[in-house]
Amino acid sequence: MPKPTKGPRLGGGPAHERLLLANLAAALFRHGSIKTTETKAKRLRPYAERLVTFAKRGDLHARRRVLSVIGDKEVVHILFAEIAPQVAEREGGYTRITKVGNRKGDNAPMAVIELVLEPVSPKPKSAKKAAAAAAPAEAPVEEPAAEETEAEVVETEAPAEDAAAEAPAEDAAAEAAADEAPVEEKAE
Repeated sequence: MPKPTKGPRLGGGPAHERLLLANLAAALFRHGSIKTTETKAKRLRPYAERLVTFAKRGDLHARRRVLSVIGDKEVVHILFAEIAPQVAEREGGYTRITKVGNRKGDNAPMAVIELVLEPVSPKPKSAKKAAAAAAPAEAPVEEPAAEETEAEVVETEAPAEDAAAEAPAEDAAAEAAADEAPVEEKAE
């Protein structure tokens, strides 16, 4: 998983930090939200989101990688079976950090980190994109004339032998219909 940061660690060495983050992640997945210090919440966020991304993949290798980090089979099962399907459409941002004030004893800044399990709502398109997408859809479509004469219907139903003989008649009927269409529009 992510390698330990340089500089001060969360109350100990790199091994302690790794265990601390794994336990915080397990608690987050088990309960859905936890209250901790802001620093721990900020360090937990990328760690937990990476584990959720593995869970979204859902294959055996991803399950074993998460299990090597967390170590609790129940939590891994919750992550893969319950949490991953709920965030399947989401492309990141699986956690939310909310600051809640300072702790009473040592005045440490506290925060609540929680999983974001609400369904994703599609973003509204901007005006330019909506206009560009609507323009091709609104292109005029040539529709057949609503009033078909009975002769045209009979001609389309005639066998192929008769179609060759009636080809000149069809051309004449089509020209007559074309001549009548503009006249009807002018009358309206």
